Amino acid sequence: MSARRSGLQRDVLNLYRRALRMVKTKPPSTQDKFSLYIRYTFRLNASSVSPRDVSAIEHLLRKGKRQLEMYEQPSVKDCWVSEDMRNWQRNSHN
Repeated sequence: MSARRSGLQRDVLNLYRRALRMVKTKPPSTQDKFSLYIRYTFRLNASSVSPRDVSAIEHLLRKGKRQLEMYEQPSVKDCWVSEDMRNWQRNSHN
């Protein structure tokens, strides 16, 4: 049985799923970069904001939606991945 989620939790998960679906629309050569960018950004934000800080979560949701709308554009073919993101990927077990 799955736990019930708040509206805010559902919104975050829906944004994450939408972002992962966006990755599949990008060229195969850049999909790994988009995927890393998304996973890193969500993990970083999740660890830096208290689950009780509703206004901060709502702000990050709005910011994430605007960013995703930009990345969903067909003209966007690649994204920038920092060295911190690459190090995080090497050190994580995801």
